[in-house]
Amino acid sequence: MVEEFKEAVQRRKARVESFLKWEYLRFSDDFKDIPRGTVLFGSTIIWGYPHIGRIFRLDNGLKEQFEHPFFIEEKVDGYNVRIFEHDGDIVALTRGGYICPFTIDRVHEFFNLRIFEENPDIIICAEVAGPGNPYIEESPPFVKGDIQFFVFDIMSKNKREFLPYKKKSELINKYNLPAVKTYGRFTPDDIQKIKEILFKMNEEGREGVVFKEDSERNKRVKYVTSNANLGDIRVTAKNMLQLPPEYFTNRLLRLVLFMEEEGIEKTERLYKDLGKAFIDGLFDAIEQYKKEHRVSRKFICKFNKKENALALIEQLSSASRHIQVIQSRLEKEGDYYILEFEKVYLNMTGFLGHILSGGLVFD
Repeated sequence: MVEEFKEAVQRRKARVESFLKWEYLRFSDDFKDIPRGTVLFGSTIIWGYPHIGRIFRLDNGLKEQFEHPFFIEEKVDGYNVRIFEHDGDIVALTRGGYICPFTIDRVHEFFNLRIFEENPDIIICAEVAGPGNPYIEESPPFVKGDIQFFVFDIMSKNKREFLPYKKKSELINKYNLPAVKTYGRFTPDDIQKIKEILFKMNEEGREGVVFKEDSERNKRVKYVTSNANLGDIRVTAKNMLQLPPEYFTNRLLRLVLFMEEEGIEKTERLYKDLGKAFIDGLFDAIEQYKKEHRVSRKFICKFNKKENALALIEQLSSASRHIQVIQSRLEKEGDYYILEFEKVYLNMTGFLGHILSGGLVFD
């Protein structure tokens, strides 16, 4: 493993990061069998969260993918973090392996941190969702105002595999951890019950589910609702130049396949909502550029410590060449520091500036 890590650094698939008080090795890309987001803290490996395959058809997909019964858990629309203890500190990593000062700042409000004192080797995998998060524009309809944590897996340091489902559930219950909703244990023969669950989730605007096999191999498969795909398009259309075309074509395909399999009727409302999802975002981008000479989104986050808010701004500012981060406010209000900032989408801003001033585009 040491040789693979050295080779990854030489091939620029991994790099040494220094942030806050920590220095660590982060895998910025998949390398051989090492997933992106894997981190080496001293001599401790925090394995990256593995890629999960997606099925587009429930009936055939479940029969094809699963050899044993499986649990169904809700897939929450947020950002993925791995939380663990290191040298007496609670550390949180994003999916890409970056230290997240926002998660570190807020986690004690939602978790009984005694879990790390009594189980120092565990890594909690959770989704952080809600309109008060600093990364994702969309939030689940059942999270209002701020954020919530949703635990969905538990790993161990230096190990790739997840804890068995029963052990994970025991820890969640013992320490009263906030967790994703579990719908039960099923087999592919329960397809009608599964479809009913997903139909209801779609009506409620929920993102979808993850199927987790109750077996030693612990296989996972994800599946999303049609409304989730529509929501993705609605949120990202304002900044569509930042994303590859397949981001949108894949979501259109998933939307149609979900409707066809669930027997959801094609309606004028659907056509209107789909067109509106694309067009409103572009209209918003144009109107914002004409008024402000930039295309951006505003984020508002709560922090317990001012230094964590400043650390987040520092991190976001260096994370992407295509996004500029502008801090507009950081003030103490009650028990929290309120951070307001904008993410300016440079590709869309530059393109609109060019074409609205009369520039040429060759296509």
